[in-house]
Amino acid sequence: MHFDGSWRLCDDGVVRPVFSAAVRAENGTWVPAVFLADVAADRTVLSEDLWRALGLPSQPSGQHLEGVGGRVSSVSVTTAIRLQRETGATVLFNGQFAALTDPAALDMSVLGRDITNPFAVIIDRPQDLLCMLGQGHRYTISGA
Repeated sequence: MHFDGSWRLCDDGVVRPVFSAAVRAENGTWVPAVFLADVAADRTVLSEDLWRALGLPSQPSGQHLEGVGGRVSSVSVTTAIRLQRETGATVLFNGQFAALTDPAALDMSVLGRDITNPFAVIIDRPQDLLCMLGQGHRYTISGA
């Protein structure tokens, strides 16, 4: 299994590694979303604006989320995240995910290790490459 990401120029002028995905809303539709590839994030976290757009019911989260900006409040939501493989087929990651309740806490959703752990995550800026590789796929640098 192989998922390709990309490098995106963000509003603050910084280029970041992201995966394009879709998240299932309460009404069953799929909402496009961009997820920061963060190999240090323990959990996948939905930004507040994405959570609101999804219209998902929430439950209080039993865990606190902390990062560089400190502790933030969150809720827990049950949904599916859909990523597209290199073949064009899609893969669903179903589960309970954290969603932030403060719009200022995070401007982009984060793809965490609860989804990325089964994959080799390649973040190679010099080669302009971002991907998640499952078993049976290899990573080589052209010309090496």
